[in-house]
Amino acid sequence: MAEVVFARQFLAILELRSAKLSADHVEDPKSFPARPPYILPKMPKPMSKPMSLAPGQERSINVVLKSLRNPPLDIKLSSQSLNTSILDIKTAVEAQSRIPVDKVKLLYNKKPVPDSKVLKDLLTDDQSSLEFSVMVIGGAAAVKPEPAPVGVGSGQQEDIGEAALDTPEFWNDLKGFLMQRLKHEQKAEELSAQWRSTWQAQKKS
Repeated sequence: MAEVVFARQFLAILELRSAKLSADHVEDPKSFPARPPYILPKMPKPMSKPMSLAPGQERSINVVLKSLRNPPLDIKLSSQSLNTSILDIKTAVEAQSRIPVDKVKLLYNKKPVPDSKVLKDLLTDDQSSLEFSVMVIGGAAAVKPEPAPVGVGSGQQEDIGEAALDTPEFWNDLKGFLMQRLKHEQKAEELSAQWRSTWQAQKKS
């Protein structure tokens, strides 16, 4: 009941007010307050001009892949199509460095890039090249060994047992294993050299 009384009193007060606008009322524009003109902000970068390519010609870019860790890599792929996928880039890395595709991760702006991405997804209008950081899972131990020459090895057997200690491949594998475990290249080289010299000294005695 109190709400009804309040509503009636409120409507009565509104009826007493003389300021009423007719249905065909039009405001005079001269009575509007002055407003300063609105200026659009400047763009951080000027708009790039469209490139004029010959019919059938496609834009291409250069791709640089670097890794400062072990194994060090510095690979340049020129004239890559914008539709080249990250998986294709990894395949090209494997062809030049013998690192399996599943052991390679590409980073762009310190963020991993999935294999389904293509180069045009990462490229801006004013870029002519892309640079990726390469992360190798497993380090130098992930690199595949060089294939044996054709015709060699058919009548030879791989050295096993103590005979393997006389081959440089054994000590290279040991060095790669130590680097993977210790995460310290200099320490791995020192231990590998120390163990090899100890073995050679024992062999001579």
